[in-house]
Amino acid sequence: MSAPAPKIAGFHEELWAPSYGPAHGSIRDHLSPAPYEDERQILRYLRSGHLLFSAMGSAQDVLGSGRSVVGGDSVYSDGGWVWRGDLWFYVRVHRLALPEAFLRDIREAGYFMPPEDTDRLAEWSAYVADRW
Repeated sequence: MSAPAPKIAGFHEELWAPSYGPAHGSIRDHLSPAPYEDERQILRYLRSGHLLFSAMGSAQDVLGSGRSVVGGDSVYSDGGWVWRGDLWFYVRVHRLALPEAFLRDIREAGYFMPPEDTDRLAEWSAYVADRW
């Protein structure tokens, strides 16, 4: 792989397989009491990522709400980070705190998804699929 390994947003033990490396602890330890002031723009950004890996079906809420997210196990990217298709759900419903560096990148991009880097995304798609 010539591109550096992707940074994973929402890299918590309940959401990612151990094959991706050591997680950043439990999702339960990364919940915030209040939403982001710019939550709507952040959610739009997360939903507009470039698809790396498509998983059919729905992912159950690991925090026990009884809800599920269609395509939640899919993986998206902006060329700098990768995240699951249900990350927006955890940010919106449970106030999951995102990595500060990821938030900074989103805000510096003006909340707009950068153009595709097809070579990098192809490499990262293989990276994700190899660890699935």
